[in-house]
Formats: sequence, structure tokens, C-alpha cells
Amino acid sequence: MNFTRHKYLILTQGQTHPSSAKLATGVVRYRPGRVVALLDSEQGGKDAFSCLGVGRNIPIVGSIQEGLFYKPSALLIGITPPGGQFPSSWRQLITDAIRAKLDIVAGMHTLLSDMPEFVVLAKEHGVQLVDLRRVPEHISVNTCQAKNCACLRIHTVGTDCNCGKKVTALEVNKSLEQLGKRTVFLATGQTGIAISGRGIAMDHVISDFVSGAAESLVLDNRDCDYQLIEGQGALTHPLYSGVTLSMLHGFAPQALILCHQVGRKIMRGSVDTPVPGIREMIDLYERMAKPVFPAKVIGVALNCYQLKSEKLARETVEKVENETGLPTTDVIRFGAEKLVNAIIEFEN
Repeated sequence: MNFTRHKYLILTQGQTHPSSAKLATGVVRYRPGRVVALLDSEQGGKDAFSCLGVGRNIPIVGSIQEGLFYKPSALLIGITPPGGQFPSSWRQLITDAIRAKLDIVAGMHTLLSDMPEFVVLAKEHGVQLVDLRRVPEHISVNTCQAKNCACLRIHTVGTDCNCGKKVTALEVNKSLEQLGKRTVFLATGQTGIAISGRGIAMDHVISDFVSGAAESLVLDNRDCDYQLIEGQGALTHPLYSGVTLSMLHGFAPQALILCHQVGRKIMRGSVDTPVPGIREMIDLYERMAKPVFPAKVIGVALNCYQLKSEKLARETVEKVENETGLPTTDVIRFGAEKLVNAIIEFEN
């Protein structure tokens, strides 16, 4: 599928918020020209910026019919329900969109192209069902060849899930591109794939093959000088640690950027697992990488979303920088320059 040709009506029904509508927020932030409207009957009449903090002047509509006024070519499901499963309440929405001849692009664990009722309906109306989480065929176990590639592999890792790993990789990649560097963003989740048009959703890969899938992304993009690799989960997260470790070993990065959301105390999705300290996680990531291929944390990316004061955000960045001795920034508030400089210094 050509991800650059679609104009999206993005479904965010009842969840038009940056944390629950991660996919929608990411696409609106990085591909605003491809978004004609959001669909949320509870927020109709507002614009995306008022709910997501990005997407000024992108309208929110209350129905498929209203959204058709803006001439979308596809409905993008911009939210992921718990467990990535398909809610029955969306059945009529998807049906109406297909009958309106809109392609459907989804990032759920439930694959629409495996649901006979939608497959038959899509064929009848001549539209495509695109599952961002569908895994490519013929992925093997890791053959440990990524470490032999000459490109500099920079992997964003985290103290928790959903703390800024994708955004940090995208912002650093964009800054390197602006310097004229041959660089590529490697997407490992459905939002990154929707933004870049390629990648592998690692959380949908059979566990034994996650590191092999990671390796394949490196090998397929070995001609670039820099690879900015999107991280997933966290090594200490009770739900997602397996995919995090497999990716770390499969990508065999030389450099790591640790991402952390300021103010978060309990790991997202867990009941009572505390978010570890930054210095503790720096040490843990480096120790876990070393037996396969040594990696060094070269910078820290803070997500200061919860800090409303810019002064407090700057003070927090400075504090972490002093405590870790590493270049630290919030890439959305203060830019990625410190991290780009750290990469260039590390390379030299």
C-alpha cells in the first residue's frame, strides 16, 4: 500500500486524547497534510488541537457522513483498544466507511483482513483493508548479523512504555536529515509505520522471531549512515519486557537514548510496578546489551508533558543532565540538537 497517497479521516471515537489516541496524535503531528478530519461523536465541532495539542484547524466531525465532506480516501483507526482487540461497537462505523468506498487502515492486534464480514464487504465495494500490525512472511530467528553493519544504530529505549521513544527517534532523525545526513527512521510499532509507511510491528511477531525481525530491519536499511530505531516497552516492564530485550539484541545498537516521562510514578498498564530511576535504567540497558553487542547510553530524552511551566521543564532537564552527566532535552519543547551533537561526538 502507498501510505503517501491517502487522505485520512481518523477514528478517535470517545478517546480523542494524546495518550489514548497515540496513533492519531502521531500522524497528525508528523503527517498533518494527510489528515482531513478526526471522527468522534463526543467532540464534534472542535478541532484536533483542542483535544490532542496538535493539528490546529483539523476539524473533528461527528459521523462518517459528515467526514465525507472533507473528501477522505481512507478511514484510519487512530486509537488502540485494550489488548488491541476489535470492539463490537465499531462494527457499524467500519461497515459505513467501507460502503462509502473508504480504504480502512488499522493498527489493532485483531486484523481486519482476517474478519470475513469485512473482507467480503471490502471486495464488494472495491476498497482495501490494511493492517499495520500484519507481520511480513519469512521472518527467521536472529542470525546476529546486524552488528556487522557499518551504519550507526541509535536505539531509543525507555523507563516505561509510551514515554516518548518514537517521538525522540523521529525528531532526531529529522534533525539529522536537515544536516544532510543519510539517515532512516526504523518503525517498530503501528504508529511509526503509519507515519513512515514501512516497518514491522514488533509486538505482533512471535516471540522467538522478534530479534530476527529487528535484525531484518537493520539489514534492509544498511546503506544508510544512521538508523534511528524506535523502541518499545521497557526492560523492567512486567507486560512488555520480552519484546524490549529481543529488540535490543536484534538491533545490536551502538548508541542508546534513554527516554523518560517526568512525573510518572507507576508503569503504565501495571497495577503497582514503580517506574525505575534514570541512572538505574542506564546501567541496566548497558549491562543487558553488553553480552551480545556493547551499547552506550549517550543521551536522555525527557517527556515533560505533565509540566505546564516551561521554566520548571528547563530546570528538570538541567537537573537530570547534572545527575547523569549526559546531554538531556525534551525534543518537543527544546529540540533535538543536544542529542544530535551527542551522536556526532560518539561517532567521532
